[in-house]
Amino acid sequence: MKALLKQYGVVHKVATAYHPQTNGQAEVSNQEIKRILEKVVNPQRKDWSSRLGDTLWAYRTAYKTPLAMSPFRTVYGKTCNLPVEIEHKAYWAVKQCNMDFTKTGIGRKLQLE
Repeated sequence: MKALLKQYGVVHKVATAYHPQTNGQAEVSNQEIKRILEKVVNPQRKDWSSRLGDTLWAYRTAYKTPLAMSPFRTVYGKTCNLPVEIEHKAYWAVKQCNMDFTKTGIGRKLQLE
């Protein structure tokens, strides 16, 4: 294990379980996720569990200054293509190929079904 950590330049640190003060970065991340949730859930906070997935997605795809990239890019080595970007590129490809938008749209709907 030591050889693997050394190969990738990872400094292994031990954190005490159930003692949040020893793992500051996790606490900072949790606080940021909590702030995002507070902005999107209703005042009674009854729907937080249904919003957690979107909140985590927003957190993981947002640019983080200390990392100089998003957590998504840190893990996967590439940027996350947002649905808007995918649709825009698909529109561009259809336009470049001079395809009929109506036929292409029907074909796309059939693919999604």
